Amino acid sequence: MPAPNILLIVSDDHGYADRGGLGLHADVQTPALDRLAAEGVTCTDAYVTAPICSPSRASIISGRYQQRWGGQWFDSAAFPPDDVPTLAEVLRDRGYRTGYFGKVHYGKEDVGDRACPPHHGFEETLYGLAGQSFGRLNYLHHSEEAVESYGQSAAHHMAVQPLLSGDEPVEHEGFLTAEFGRRAAEFITAEDERPYFCMVAFNAVHNFCWQLPEAELKARGLPTFRDWSPEADGPFMEWYDDVIVPNLPHGREYYLAQLELMDAEIGRLLDAAGDDTIVVYVTDNGGSTCNFGDNAPLRGTKYTLWDGGIRIPMLWRWPDRLPAGRRTDALLSTLDLVPTLAAAAGATLEGTDGVDILPVLSGSVEVAHENLHWDCGFQWAVRSGDWKLSWVDDNENTRHLRDYEHAPMGEGWFLANLADDIGEQQNELSAQPEIAARLRALHSSWRVEVGLEPQTVNP
Repeated sequence: MPAPNILLIVSDDHGYADRGGLGLHADVQTPALDRLAAEGVTCTDAYVTAPICSPSRASIISGRYQQRWGGQWFDSAAFPPDDVPTLAEVLRDRGYRTGYFGKVHYGKEDVGDRACPPHHGFEETLYGLAGQSFGRLNYLHHSEEAVESYGQSAAHHMAVQPLLSGDEPVEHEGFLTAEFGRRAAEFITAEDERPYFCMVAFNAVHNFCWQLPEAELKARGLPTFRDWSPEADGPFMEWYDDVIVPNLPHGREYYLAQLELMDAEIGRLLDAAGDDTIVVYVTDNGGSTCNFGDNAPLRGTKYTLWDGGIRIPMLWRWPDRLPAGRRTDALLSTLDLVPTLAAAAGATLEGTDGVDILPVLSGSVEVAHENLHWDCGFQWAVRSGDWKLSWVDDNENTRHLRDYEHAPMGEGWFLANLADDIGEQQNELSAQPEIAARLRALHSSWRVEVGLEPQTVNP
């Protein structure tokens, strides 16, 4: 059987409830994602390895817990070490042509670093280094003229620096979501006998979602909203509070517009990919309620270890191997992307923390993971079966995220049975001390395994 083509789509901060086919919101229109679900498998209990993008993306590209090289939060996030093969390198070595189009944010990378796609296995690239601009790529402007027009401070915050192809700067003035979709479709349909691996990492639907083409604003009856200017708006952090929940006028409408436009590009890619392609859709962390995303029925948001910060939309389609319209509640992780896609391409890997989940997706096997772990230093969690134990410190980090990003973190210990309490409302700690002790011991052992310091927090 010939090696399948592979299309991996990663979005940014997409809310768990924000897909039209779920029927939770009449104003959410995502026909391409709904088509992908109808033609493939919906994974209801799929998780990332971190509630923020940088460490999560390091795990996506490697199939390993990023804590193995110290990646716990923004300040310690880093690309995998040189001796850890990336998904692109694995597939390239199996004869695939490889392309990367989109946002790059593994840590504090610079041009030419191994974290840049052309230096870890991708041969054709168009990307932006979001780590140089607070995790953002501007939706409309990427040029030296834009940098000069905005001024250095605003240009940094508004993320208008040129893109990169290979190591060379590329200027692009126009809607970036459409450009990533166009370039990826060109790559997919290029005449080449080799199978392809195409990774598309949209910056949508990250804030600032008002950055929409004029024609879209007019068609939707939405007003233009101006990016930050230090001369006109004062300090950035004061202005920032006016462009997030609950203060940004039309905030949910801007967000949904970006989601619809990304969905349209996903539809373009599905049309280009054809039936001989494995298509996977995930987002990099839980939805950002600060940016008007909705994670219902989950509690919490990006930045938190409530399930709203770490449980994500995950869709798989492979007509040759997977049933259409199936749902699975197996415990899955973005750790599983590398071993699963490598196995589909005929490669055998050792040392990953994920597993080949094709048997689970097809329905021939029911269990993928017994346990999953998260650890950001100041907060951690473990899920074992239906039970989830978490701990959050009350410190400068949690207070900043609560006040600045409108992300209530919780405090102390929390034990939930997710089968009965998916919204993590009832703390079972006092009622189930033996389960809490077992999960705490599981996490302590895992910390030793991945090379973190032993736990010092007492219940």
